[in-house]
Amino acid sequence: MDTSQLERDRVESAPELAPEPDPETRQQAMQDYYKLKYELYVIVFAVLAVSFISVWVVYSLNIALNYLLGATVGLIYLRMLARDVEQLGQGRRKLSKTRLVPFIAVIVLATRVDSLEILPIFLGFLTYKVGLILYALRAIVNPNT
Repeated sequence: MDTSQLERDRVESAPELAPEPDPETRQQAMQDYYKLKYELYVIVFAVLAVSFISVWVVYSLNIALNYLLGATVGLIYLRMLARDVEQLGQGRRKLSKTRLVPFIAVIVLATRVDSLEILPIFLGFLTYKVGLILYALRAIVNPNT
């Protein structure tokens, strides 16, 4: 096989980029995305509030504040991720790699400051994942909403 044949095979087997959607379809997709983003924020904030109060009642205010610090960093992470996803179709092809910087910074801070505890901060950070799981379960159980 010559190199021109190899080049043609490579081009033919390469995945094609999807055609650019029309403006109306794109606008509807963005509206759906903004609705999804708002619902995720509401669910994550509700989980955060319930968890913060539960930790405060079961443990102490200091542990609950550590949890709140981690959950706040989780919300910041979710916001940064949402902004990256929103910009994907607008000329960007990859997600940013700096989203974990706030989490790394707060963990490093927790190792340096005696009043901060790593485990509640880490579990607080994971609160956004609980919100995502709850949203997914709700979408599975009731797909019409």
